[in-house]
Amino acid sequence: MMPQRLKINWKIAILSFGIVLFSLCIGGTILLGSIVRLKEEELGQRLLITARTVAQMPEIASGIADPDMRDGIQRAAERIRIINDVTYVVVMDMHRLRLSHPVESNIGTVSSGADEGPAFAEHTYVSKAKGELGTALRAFVPIMNAEHAQVGVALVGRIQPTVGQVLLDLSNQAYVVLFISLLFGLWGSWKLAQHIKRQMFELEPHEIAALLVERTATFNAMHEGVIAIDKFERITIFNEKAKQMLKVSGDVVGKSIWEVLPDTRLPEILELNHPIFNQELVIQETPIMSNRVPITVGGETVGAVAIFQDRTEVTRMAEELTGVRTFVDALRVQNHEYMNKLHTIGGLIQLGSNEKALDFLFEMTEQKEELTRFLDSRIRNESLTGLLLGKISRGRELGIEVTIDRQSRLERFPERLDHHDFVILLGNLLENAFDALHHQTKDNKHIFISLEQDDEVLSVLVEDNGCGMEESVKTRIFEHGFTTKGDGGRGIGLHLIDDIVRKGGGSIQIESTPGEGTTFIITFPMQ
Repeated sequence: MMPQRLKINWKIAILSFGIVLFSLCIGGTILLGSIVRLKEEELGQRLLITARTVAQMPEIASGIADPDMRDGIQRAAERIRIINDVTYVVVMDMHRLRLSHPVESNIGTVSSGADEGPAFAEHTYVSKAKGELGTALRAFVPIMNAEHAQVGVALVGRIQPTVGQVLLDLSNQAYVVLFISLLFGLWGSWKLAQHIKRQMFELEPHEIAALLVERTATFNAMHEGVIAIDKFERITIFNEKAKQMLKVSGDVVGKSIWEVLPDTRLPEILELNHPIFNQELVIQETPIMSNRVPITVGGETVGAVAIFQDRTEVTRMAEELTGVRTFVDALRVQNHEYMNKLHTIGGLIQLGSNEKALDFLFEMTEQKEELTRFLDSRIRNESLTGLLLGKISRGRELGIEVTIDRQSRLERFPERLDHHDFVILLGNLLENAFDALHHQTKDNKHIFISLEQDDEVLSVLVEDNGCGMEESVKTRIFEHGFTTKGDGGRGIGLHLIDDIVRKGGGSIQIESTPGEGTTFIITFPMQ
């Protein structure tokens, strides 16, 4: 029994050979028509030459003018007919009286052909006429006397060869061409079948159909949105979750991505030819968290795919993680801070300085309550209040004075931004400030924070007197992965800040002097 793969190859080969054979028949028919037309043109030219020869013979013109010499016309015409292998040569005078004809009984009769009229007006031409013997080509040439006056018409005709006769004449060449064409057609069909099988990864048509159905079902079952385009920026995949998130309806596969979603930024991956992960975008007024990756086949970029989630869901999960982490850090810092203060109170009591111990306790409680009241009244967000309290305590632990501008105020967030964005922004700015002061030997290490807001803008200022930055470092700090912390850093903090500023339509101003400190001023429009 023939192997299954060989069977499929033969099926494809037979189908391909059938197409080749059909194309050969169509081409042969067109070619045969061209040959018949060329032969007709060639025959017409030959008949014209023969008719001109007859018209220019002296005995022909003389015979027409002199009735006693007309017997010579028939003999001359027959001689020309036999020599040039034509069907008939007819000489007529200006009254259409036949003076020569292959059938002698027709000599002396009047011709009534429908195509003869122009010839008696000094026209030379070839026409086609259908008679009893078949369709004939007829060449007409006027006969002129010595005074250049027309005295008659020379008519030379020949029956056209049939298609069968043309094929018979070409039989030897046709058989050779047909054999070679069929041979190479069969060989080419078999090679084409093998190539198609390789292109289809040796899969059968029903297997390819099953894979397509499974792929479509898988993409539509995913909880993430998936959009893919080819190298011509046409959509190849657009799953149901993506349609739901981006409010797109209908079948969009095959359309240009610019026509459906002009703000996906997916085509830029074709130009960049490298992936971009965890980038926040706004598409169709929907904030999303996107991963965009080029699709490469054989080292060539053939498309790009974007996998994304609704940022609201991502934010909710991130808030849970951020909240737990902030809570743990705050507990650790407060535990360390209060242990030190308890040790101080315990030492004062052991020394018998009970009043000093009470004064220290009241002062500590009053400072804490005053700072909490200030933040609650000026910063209208619990997440930011908790973050600032934690960073102030961490500063005390590190010997760094963290000061908040008493004129600070934040009542609402700019459009497209929320408290999660500001937790990331302030948290990373303050951690960078702590790092800048970590190895400094100054006695007065300090960080200054200011939040100023009105109806038009929100400004965030974080200033430290740490190590500062060189100009070469300042130009690269927002690059993903760039860090000056050696193996201890990942280089994503300031990159995240840059993403948030871009998303909010804001601007960043950096002032830094090596050995003196750094100031970050970030401004957001409120509308």
